[in-house]
Amino acid sequence: MGDRLKFYGWGTEGSGLDEAERERLFRFLADRLGIDPRLVSPPRLTDISLRPSRVTAPGAMAHLFTADPYERCLHTYGKSYPETLRAFGCDFANAPDLVALPANEADASAVMEWAGGANVAVIPFGCGSSVVGGVEPVVGDYYAGAVSLDLRRFDRVVEIDRTSRAARIQAGTRGPAIEAALKPHGLSIRHYPQSFEFSTLGGWIATRSGGHFATLYTHIDDFVESTRTVTPAGILETRRLPGSGAGPSPDRLIIGSEGSLGVIVEAWMRLQDTPRFRGGAVFGFPDLFAASKAVRAVGQSGLYPSNLRLIDNQEAGIYGVNDFEETILILAFESADHPVDVWAKRAIELIEDNGGRLHADDRAAKAWRTVFIRMPYAREVTVPLGLINDTFETSVTWDKFEAFHTAVSTATAEAIKEATGAEGTVSTRFTHVYPDGPAPYYTFNARGTPGRLLEQWRHIKTRASDALIAAGGTITHHHAVGRDHMPWYRQQRPELFGRAFDAAKSALDPARILNPGVLAD
Repeated sequence: MGDRLKFYGWGTEGSGLDEAERERLFRFLADRLGIDPRLVSPPRLTDISLRPSRVTAPGAMAHLFTADPYERCLHTYGKSYPETLRAFGCDFANAPDLVALPANEADASAVMEWAGGANVAVIPFGCGSSVVGGVEPVVGDYYAGAVSLDLRRFDRVVEIDRTSRAARIQAGTRGPAIEAALKPHGLSIRHYPQSFEFSTLGGWIATRSGGHFATLYTHIDDFVESTRTVTPAGILETRRLPGSGAGPSPDRLIIGSEGSLGVIVEAWMRLQDTPRFRGGAVFGFPDLFAASKAVRAVGQSGLYPSNLRLIDNQEAGIYGVNDFEETILILAFESADHPVDVWAKRAIELIEDNGGRLHADDRAAKAWRTVFIRMPYAREVTVPLGLINDTFETSVTWDKFEAFHTAVSTATAEAIKEATGAEGTVSTRFTHVYPDGPAPYYTFNARGTPGRLLEQWRHIKTRASDALIAAGGTITHHHAVGRDHMPWYRQQRPELFGRAFDAAKSALDPARILNPGVLAD
């Protein structure tokens, strides 16, 4: 297994599902969707024809750029379904002309200054784990070309403030490297998105990533103390503060800006002491709605468990956690300071009062954790077989949830039938929970038609997105907007806010070279 990232799929070259995982996946494809399972070789660089680079870096800066075919392919796509489909079709028409590898802020500024003058689009790139079309250089003919600006050299934990329990971390640092640097100090960032191993701090901040904690500290926002961003107009650095009421927060402008306003180069992050005390339990319910009532009771209790993950019958069965017989609820507490038994006991009481059946052990929780971490590797196996598989996530208030879920899941199932002529699967879990509502996460699978897969996926995605916006949800809870969600983001955001954000972009990115088409028109 190598250290080089795949340009067509998840993880590093040589990594993937093991034989047992593939067999379980193949059984599902055959039994539920009638897909004949087989292994298909991934694309090779020699199979791909890249267009010649349309731009040339100035001589004094040539050392900051590469036109290496592997690097151009790697920086063409994120990890979404349509991107993986096109990668396996050897379609790299939107490959960046060059990849920039700045070593410091001065390099990043120089790249942006040159690009602004040359009318070249600049796409910030962390580790390429976007699943919403956030990094593909789709820039049209308006620009002379496109450069992907890779932050891999910004990879250090620069400073640790043990007294304030915070650290200054460069934006290109991946999750495991952050944890490794903090561990000797008894500290942890405690932010573990599913992409943790192959995503960066800057990417988390730029996309408002959701992480480990199912309640309370649900997003990376909660851990950001200050940010430093290189923009075409200059450096935007915010003050380190535990809190402030001084007007609109400049950090909030940068958090979630998805590379459209500037390139985040480092941030001071709030940390957690490494947990020493843990407790929890697993419960079964007859169905999703029965379990959601227990989730609401715990979510509104003020107990704030670290884990309160609900997995419906369909999802639990598909992923081998059970045989579809019940919805699973996983409860967990953790603390670095005190035993959590009292909190766990009260949460268990609330769940049992709402019909939860306490499991005798945590086998279901362990099974789910394993499959959750390994899920992203499946796409490169299933895409070549014609499986249309994707996920979308949202949030909605409790008063709307049951009607919302019925509308969204029904629309998605109907869209699968409309697009493919056959039934597929639609399953649900809760990733995060708030006192006023849950964050449902949907997965759909359908047997597609070779040659029509992209068209069929787009029909399902559009119908599902239309339904969740109409029913009162958000177009995304933690996957970000990217290019895929822009039509519905425009519907969701107030029109005046869109104009205000556009004005901010004009101030920070006057030539409008940064990630065109994302967030700002």
